[in-house]
Amino acid sequence: MRIRVRQRPRSRRTALRTGVPLATLALAVAGCGASVTPGATTSSLRTSAVPQGTQTPGTASPTPSGTGTATAHTSPMATATTCTDRTLAGMTTAQRVGQLFMGGISAAKPDPAQLRILRENHVGSVMLTGRSSAGTAATRKIVDGFRGQADRVGGTQVGLLVATDQEGGKVQVLNGPGFSAMPSGVVQGGKSTTMLRAEAAIWAQQLKRAGVDLNLAPVADVVPASLGTRNIPIGSFQREYGNTPGTVTSHTGAFAAGFKQSGVMTTLKHFPGLGQVIGNTDTTANVVDSVTTSTSSSLDPFKAGIQAGSPFVMVSSATYNKIDPKHIAAFSPIVIGQLLRGQMGFKGVVISDDIGNAVAVRSFTPAQRALNFTSAGGDMILTVRPDVIPAMAQAIQTRMGQDASYRAKVDDSVRRILDAKHNAGLLECG
Repeated sequence: MRIRVRQRPRSRRTALRTGVPLATLALAVAGCGASVTPGATTSSLRTSAVPQGTQTPGTASPTPSGTGTATAHTSPMATATTCTDRTLAGMTTAQRVGQLFMGGISAAKPDPAQLRILRENHVGSVMLTGRSSAGTAATRKIVDGFRGQADRVGGTQVGLLVATDQEGGKVQVLNGPGFSAMPSGVVQGGKSTTMLRAEAAIWAQQLKRAGVDLNLAPVADVVPASLGTRNIPIGSFQREYGNTPGTVTSHTGAFAAGFKQSGVMTTLKHFPGLGQVIGNTDTTANVVDSVTTSTSSSLDPFKAGIQAGSPFVMVSSATYNKIDPKHIAAFSPIVIGQLLRGQMGFKGVVISDDIGNAVAVRSFTPAQRALNFTSAGGDMILTVRPDVIPAMAQAIQTRMGQDASYRAKVDDSVRRILDAKHNAGLLECG
């Protein structure tokens, strides 16, 4: 995902749907300095889930304490499955497709036209982007405003999933009163795991107070010391927790555990790792890793995180010559289907790195990107550019009408997303 040197004034945030007139929403947002969430039409239900599914075999554990009501159920798996299936059955095709998207909206200055696109396409998840210095209270005010507009399906409200990039160092979207200045991954990696977990729990509480459900972190990439800052996407920004699989494994685990303790979901990224590359997929085409294999020790942080119940895994847009030289990872059935789902047993939500604006995917049309990712086994399409969503959504809907097996694949993805929302307390069925 695109990295920008942190400057307090910007914010990275997505807004979703709302039945409130767009002008009203825009004014509300402008007054708070944060962004709104993309919404669906009032007759549609949707929000995409970043949380992990209700205990689909092998996925994340039940909702962490304080995240929602899922933990109160005596039989989380049975209840979630019933709730998810009931909600899915009541959705239109357009609503199902909307759940597959996470659209980006500036947290500092939301664009009304982008908000309209998200709403009209039933986008279910929002990513707060850029940089915001508004603080927790102002951010929460905006989030609460668009959450209340979530659509209903069969009388059930499907909560909107709100995410952001809050790694620390140069990658921290939300700042201002109520938010700590988080240190870089390198600095976090130098702390004891006990201390890091405790601090992560505090950072997560701050996001929770701001209304954020999902952090697109921690970075599980292992950057070799010999490569260091020559690794542009991670090393040059000091985003890595360390130079060995052991350190990265222990500290990504501590970070995720602290967030789970405070009821905010996390995302392991960028599978199968960006530690061995030079170029940044956000700004460079044909980024290639010729080192990583399906058994490399650099995959250990991902394995451990999946075993610990990570609800989301983000897939990179680099090409891994020793795993699948024919496709970038986000479009690879081998990387997603065989390695991540099969070999590692991940059952949660597979989210793409940004495929809306990244240079790595510019040779593909938006429609091709959406179909390639979902056909390879991906669940949630992240795009920092909402304007590409209509073409992507239309391509998916058209393919669903032509191919029953593809339609079943989409339904499986929506089910995982709804399960994740249920575990996070964003989906309840009475």
